[in-house]
Amino acid sequence: MQRKAYDPGHAARPARHRAALTTAALAAAVVALGAGLTGCSAGTSADGLAADAKAGTAGPRTVPPGRYSTLFEPCGSVEQATLKDLLPGAAELPDEQREKVYAGAPAVTYDNGRRVGCTWNADGPDTSHELTLDLERVVSYDPAVSDDDRAQQVYSGKQIAAHLPSPPVSPPPATGTTGTGTASKAPGSTPATPPASPTAPASPPVSPSAPGGSAPAGSVAPPGATAGATGLEPRVLEGLGHAAFLNDVLTEAGSASRQRTVSVVFRTSNVIVTVEYTEQVTATAELPDSKELQEKAQSLARQLADRLED
Repeated sequence: MQRKAYDPGHAARPARHRAALTTAALAAAVVALGAGLTGCSAGTSADGLAADAKAGTAGPRTVPPGRYSTLFEPCGSVEQATLKDLLPGAAELPDEQREKVYAGAPAVTYDNGRRVGCTWNADGPDTSHELTLDLERVVSYDPAVSDDDRAQQVYSGKQIAAHLPSPPVSPPPATGTTGTGTASKAPGSTPATPPASPTAPASPPVSPSAPGGSAPAGSVAPPGATAGATGLEPRVLEGLGHAAFLNDVLTEAGSASRQRTVSVVFRTSNVIVTVEYTEQVTATAELPDSKELQEKAQSLARQLADRLED
């Protein structure tokens, strides 16, 4: 048998091969570890930059928060004596049903700290009454706009939707508007009344032929209307909260009934309260009395305004 010549490099090659593999593996591990560390550092930096950018956009709050941070429970906010007056049909009900009517039905909301409401209703033979209460606490997410100013913006939209003139707003400061585009109130400035919103539909005149000088069914009349004016037209109210208005709408609720809804809306600081009082009658019954409904709705609104001041 022929023996192979001994090759000293043959024995060394596996060792060198293993050493090369070990070195490559170590290098790859170092690279991977470095990449991982770099990735973590980059992620942390990106998150920090995102947080800083968000905070920088919002900026520090430069205006005080609104007066109210909570809302009172609405269904228990109306005294039973008041409910008896507003819901006369409940008096004829059995005790259990009457108590259920007076307890009211709370509105379903997603955040009771921001919005709450309650509804009461009672039916009679020819007349039914419904009372609805809504309270909204407005919060501004713009650090340059106070909760009160944001609440006034929301309130103004409701007033315009009722076909009443837009309430006065504060003029922009002499140096211009803020970065958010919202006008800031200049110290010692006098509010200016802007022209009526072009998007608000024109209010039809009062129909002198409508019963009691009321507006046609489904419409309202502007304050100061001369034709058939009775002093009961939709109007701005004085001495109720920081701003308030009343709306009065007579509508056909169907071929066999008609209804009148009186709404009183007022703002106190960053809370907006809406009281809606509706009376529905059959076609053979007399039209709901506008003066009576307005007086009752305003009386309740003033009670609620006093409660907010407590």
